[in-house]
Amino acid sequence: MTARDKADTIRALFAAYLANDRKRVEDSFITDFRFTSPYDDALDKATYFERCWRTSDWIARHELERIFVQGSEAFVTYLCVAKDGRSFRNTEFFTFRGDKVSRIDVYFGAAYQNGRLLQQPR
Repeated sequence: MTARDKADTIRALFAAYLANDRKRVEDSFITDFRFTSPYDDALDKATYFERCWRTSDWIARHELERIFVQGSEAFVTYLCVAKDGRSFRNTEFFTFRGDKVSRIDVYFGAAYQNGRLLQQPR
């Protein structure tokens, strides 16, 4: 799988999330997929979908700002804009095994509303 193929897989995953296409997302992950975020530590595939999957009807759009691929790993930074005007930026670190995603680690970014940074509680 080339770097371009990996970047295209990431773009397709974001499109699948926005379309609520769970099957397409599931099919992109290996069987022993793991997911980590500030709220979750190495969730398995079943637990990820149980805890983290929800409809995306609250999302207006994702703006993929940058994707860097090196070998079997990739970073993506994106802006997620909600239908109510709120937005936030995250960075995700993807690990691939073959042509599937084996791991995603999410790093939450700042929240914005109407173009202004919202202070987060400390």
